[in-house]
Amino acid sequence: MTAAEPQLNPSSYPSLFRSADASAASAQRTYLLLVSSQYFLLISAASISVLFDYSSDFYSLYAVVVTASTGLLLYMAVQKPEKDWYGCRALAESIKTATWRYMMRAEPFAHCAETGDARIEFSKFLRSILDANAHVHDPISRHPSIGEQITVEMERIRSLSLPERSKVYKEHRILDQRSWYIAKIAWNRRQFRFWLAVCVLVQLIVIILVILRIKYDQLWSIWPTEPLLVLASSLVGWIQLKKFNELASAYNLTAHEIAILNDNIDMVAREEDLSVFVNDAERAFSREHTQWIARQVDRQI
Repeated sequence: MTAAEPQLNPSSYPSLFRSADASAASAQRTYLLLVSSQYFLLISAASISVLFDYSSDFYSLYAVVVTASTGLLLYMAVQKPEKDWYGCRALAESIKTATWRYMMRAEPFAHCAETGDARIEFSKFLRSILDANAHVHDPISRHPSIGEQITVEMERIRSLSLPERSKVYKEHRILDQRSWYIAKIAWNRRQFRFWLAVCVLVQLIVIILVILRIKYDQLWSIWPTEPLLVLASSLVGWIQLKKFNELASAYNLTAHEIAILNDNIDMVAREEDLSVFVNDAERAFSREHTQWIARQVDRQI
């Protein structure tokens, strides 16, 4: 491996980042599972209700399902499991931003004359940001990560020359971020089209069933229009929850902003220039993440 060819991967970042990142991913899966379970229980309750004429036992089953749905709703309202997702993700992204500032010798780690001074400043930052995010200590503790807070790869990149560090930042931060956003744009647009098509299909089936029932009401004893309507409502809720279109538009703007940053990095000629550039770029990345958090919080209000 040459000096200009770093092998950046999750193990290259502080162990606190890896814990926060894993905790955020776990909390996201848990939250989406709870929401999906809520939709499933509501659809199940609607499905059971169409069987009331067959046996009184279905009333008991219906009561159990509705009770479970209500309990899950109250649990999510009180515990707010999505907060662990948002908090851990915010912590992980803050650490990642600080790590790149450290590796690029950008402020606030630019004027440390000795490597030891820079290490002390970075350690102080990690401690301060961890103290400021005390509300996520518990989820992070469930995903411990063994390793250094200042890794060998971080120190190696920090020791590179100005042109080499500029190249590393361009290839492994700017272009990597841009590729991530472009991939997410395509993914969100595909997901929006897919779930919208499924929702429209379900509602078309409901319309057809209603029309058939007008003429052939005695043909079947069970007409599943109510469960299908609840399913359609759940699909609309899922689309709104995931905000596919909104995220695609926001990511598209950020991808263009990153493209402009990519053009400007080649003009960096001094250490001071790189420090200013890196901080401007990291603020742009942080702004998109802050806006993402705000969108999630607004959805909960």
